[in-house]
Amino acid sequence: MIEAFFHAWERRLAAVTTDRVVRPFEWGVDWIGGATASGDDAAAAVSRWVSGVMADTDAFYTPAPTTDYTLGPADARGDRVLSFPSALATPHADNNTVYCRYVPVKRDAPRRPRAAVLVLPQWNADAGGHVGLCRLLAMNGLHALRLSLPYHDCRMPPELRRADYIVSANIARTLQVCRQAVLDARRAIAWLHAQGFERIGILGSSLGSCLSLLTTAHEPLIRAQALNHISPYFADVVWRGLSTQHVRQGLNGHIDLERLRALWRPISPQWFLERVRDRQTLLVYARYDLTFPADLSEDLVREFQRRRIRHALAVLPCGHYSTGKTPFKFVDGWILTRFLKRALLAP
Repeated sequence: MIEAFFHAWERRLAAVTTDRVVRPFEWGVDWIGGATASGDDAAAAVSRWVSGVMADTDAFYTPAPTTDYTLGPADARGDRVLSFPSALATPHADNNTVYCRYVPVKRDAPRRPRAAVLVLPQWNADAGGHVGLCRLLAMNGLHALRLSLPYHDCRMPPELRRADYIVSANIARTLQVCRQAVLDARRAIAWLHAQGFERIGILGSSLGSCLSLLTTAHEPLIRAQALNHISPYFADVVWRGLSTQHVRQGLNGHIDLERLRALWRPISPQWFLERVRDRQTLLVYARYDLTFPADLSEDLVREFQRRRIRHALAVLPCGHYSTGKTPFKFVDGWILTRFLKRALLAP
């Protein structure tokens, strides 16, 4: 009865969004420097490119250094906007500048290390998404830097109403734009480090959770990661998830799950777990989740256990969308903040 209640609630909450667009399937060779190949030639080109990426993911996920950071003036609440160029230039100029909301601690406690958390919100989060969570982190002594993901809010080109280009039926574009998010995150962390922060963590929700693990796997400055809604495979969430049914419609008839899983290896946590062995990790999932199906979350937890990778675990008694509703949003925020506070501020 409880499961049926939450599943029905999740479907009602998902149905509120009426502007999802089924976009056509594309291999996306133009996003990997290819010509206008099509059909089997395009599929082979993307497959070869993915194999090359997996042979050296450090090269794929390491941005060139930059000093071109601009920190704007404080607003009425003391927040400031950090901007800098993205390390990956896309065809859309609006998307090529990164914006982060910096929510500082009012006053650092004496004899405590200066600690900061980079926050990566969920897919299609607006400019206000996770700002409340950033304020909660700041109240607990953790400076927060909330990154706007590629093709989100002020980075969205005029032809979009949703952040479709970061998760879509275009295979290579999805890979490249998720890569862009990781490169952006690493440049944001480099800025935090340059400001003198001694301990740095990362917090990601949903899509942001996947991107956070990829960032942690390639960024040695990250000490702890809090992953909110989890799956070992990017492809499986898109294939089965409630929120991505329109993306699945674009994929249908062109590719099967096994092939999609293989091509989206570079953006799937499963392939990078050994690289986070030396970090503190919190795994959070929702028992009645239909967007990140709970059995996928359980698979990732079992993989951490099988490999004996240190982690903490929390299971929310709700679904994906209902995590953002009272009282579950407060429970989730408390769990995430408590973990990061212990991981980054403890002696």
